[in-house]
Amino acid sequence: MARLSLIELKQQISADPNVLIVQDLDGVCMPLVRDPLTRVLPVAYIQAVAKLGHRFRVLTNGEHSSTRGVNRLVESALAPGRDPAAEGLYLPGLAAGGVQSQTRHGLISHPGVTPAELQFLKAVPTLLSRGVGEIIRQITPDAKAEEQERLAQAAVLDNELSPTLNLNVLFAGLCPEVEEQRQLQRLSLGLLQNIEKQAQEQGLADSFFVHLAPNLGEHKGQEQLKWASPENRGTSDFQFMLRGAVKEAGLLVLLNQHIERSTGKAPLGADFNVRSAPRTAEGLLALAEDCIAPETMPTLIGIADTITSEWVVEGDQAGWRRGGSDRGFLTLLQQIGQTFETPNRVVLIDSSGGELDRPSLQDPELKGLSDPEDPLRLDVLVPAGPEAYVEWFVDLADNVF
Repeated sequence: MARLSLIELKQQISADPNVLIVQDLDGVCMPLVRDPLTRVLPVAYIQAVAKLGHRFRVLTNGEHSSTRGVNRLVESALAPGRDPAAEGLYLPGLAAGGVQSQTRHGLISHPGVTPAELQFLKAVPTLLSRGVGEIIRQITPDAKAEEQERLAQAAVLDNELSPTLNLNVLFAGLCPEVEEQRQLQRLSLGLLQNIEKQAQEQGLADSFFVHLAPNLGEHKGQEQLKWASPENRGTSDFQFMLRGAVKEAGLLVLLNQHIERSTGKAPLGADFNVRSAPRTAEGLLALAEDCIAPETMPTLIGIADTITSEWVVEGDQAGWRRGGSDRGFLTLLQQIGQTFETPNRVVLIDSSGGELDRPSLQDPELKGLSDPEDPLRLDVLVPAGPEAYVEWFVDLADNVF
């Protein structure tokens, strides 16, 4: 099937009375950066989101609240004196993989999360800071103590629901060589797995998992690390997340809410959330097929930037290993379209132009992103990156809705 241009996608959306746009954030509406505190969200984009109203929801592994949350970007983008809560200018949708829900007025809830889980999560940033400090001293024992402390503080993102170890600042400051970067990845994975073990010892055996971004899919229930290479740095984010907080489950939550807004009835139940959702992609699709009436199904537009595909040889076995934090929800969105015969679209933004090493859409073969046997169909490519996407998005809101 031939790919669409952004102009053709706009025409399709404008002709459809029942559309839900589900969009990732970092790398899509703003460039990727090493330090989340330096991100900037365009005012025109924020206003466009408000114009789209019920037709738009975010779905991100980042967070709405906290010092590094997207809400701070909204607030800093607006002129002094403006109140995004009163004006309904916060970005509505799901964050932290789906366990942090927000309305456009900034009302936040955490459906399905227990007090014991929240209590453990509060301690994780301290555990990460202590652990990454030891890793830095192991890799660069001769570095000054002040520099080691600065790097450790910059690498730990103290998100409330998805505390994260971000290696980008460490790659840049400590590890110019591939082997050093791989050593850092290996030690970081061990640190996160040790914290997961501590949770299990406290009776939270089924509460958390380690999310790797980007990754190469799952094997035996564990996300597979994408090792640094001469072409790109591979896995840079090690996120300690609540189990069930995956974007494909979040997609079904957003779909359930959208249908409830449209019809007055939530087909999956008013309390359906990512923690109660099926844990497999097959289970999620089956639930949608069993419970959602075809006439209520909207056209879904999934917009994201992080998918991976890599040819891997292990012993006498070789094949494509596919992953990326957006692949799951984009694939489910495509499958829902096929099942319900709706013209769902998958839109991929080129995020390689930011501060991080990423495969580029400028490559006609999409090396590192897709492959000739990839079941995920990319309907629309945006090789010009977030700037071009935001320009299109603002035009869509201004001239269609």
